[in-house]
Amino acid sequence: QVQLVESGGGLVQPGGSLRLSCAASGSILVIYRMGWYRQAPGKQRDLVAVITSGGTTNYADSVKGRFTISRDNAKNTVYLQMNSLKPEDTAVYYCSLDGISGRSWGQGTQVTVSS
Repeated sequence: QVQLVESGGGLVQPGGSLRLSCAASGSILVIYRMGWYRQAPGKQRDLVAVITSGGTTNYADSVKGRFTISRDNAKNTVYLQMNSLKPEDTAVYYCSLDGISGRSWGQGTQVTVSS
């Protein structure tokens, strides 16, 4: 019943930046956390960053210092600012929301880092 709408993906050169957005709507009574996962070809879906209802953040080691997760509680929106992008960041990025009814997923947005 929760809908997640993502935007901001695309093609960027190595060293460039992208900002992903994910807006949640629907029957949302409580949000425990929102996050971003990514899945590269042939790989499993891995956590990139997460932010809890209290504002605590956590990042995968591979993106620490380069990516920043943030939120706008009034809009139930989570963002992922991605700087200093590398080819290995290429993946489908999925937004997630953990609420009272479980985990919801966005459809994913492609991020391609290539020259």
